Amino acid sequence: MAEKYIPRLQTLYEDKIRQQLIEQFDYKNALQAARLDKIVINMGVGEAVADRKHIEGALADLTLISGQKPITTRAKQSIATFKLRENMVIGTKVTLRRKRMYEFLDRLVNTALPRVRDFRGLSTKSFDGRGNYAFGLKEQLVFTEINYDKIDKVRGMDIVICTTADNNDEAMALLRGFNLPIVN
Repeated sequence: MAEKYIPRLQTLYEDKIRQQLIEQFDYKNALQAARLDKIVINMGVGEAVADRKHIEGALADLTLISGQKPITTRAKQSIATFKLRENMVIGTKVTLRRKRMYEFLDRLVNTALPRVRDFRGLSTKSFDGRGNYAFGLKEQLVFTEINYDKIDKVRGMDIVICTTADNNDEAMALLRGFNLPIVN
């Protein structure tokens, strides 16, 4: 029978990080320890209002980055000054869970973030108070999956890491365990 593949960061969590969290926060049960729930990657494509081809490029880039087919996001209301009508496609997003989530986080921490120009670490102020962490990247080129010659436009993206932590301290301890470069 074929051996099941388990992502490296999932093994790291189960072997070390969970135990560190239990000791640090004095949990009575191992299931109280915070864990990753999902990672949401969002690309807003405002230029899609004028030309629908921009959304296709964003969909292709996000598919390469995440390894999963993204969905398009639509405008909830019309805004005349932006020439935006209700239900127009204005972005794309993908939600990663389980193995794909751990694989993406591994690539983000070890290859993408070190390639960001003038990178000094992620801010501690990006926590939402409920254990979730959000930050943005200015260009998709930091991911090795993206071929520089084949992109039509440099786009940024928002990345939200959702955890089961109850507060910012538990979430920060969890994310630092995964070597996410969060600095004060």
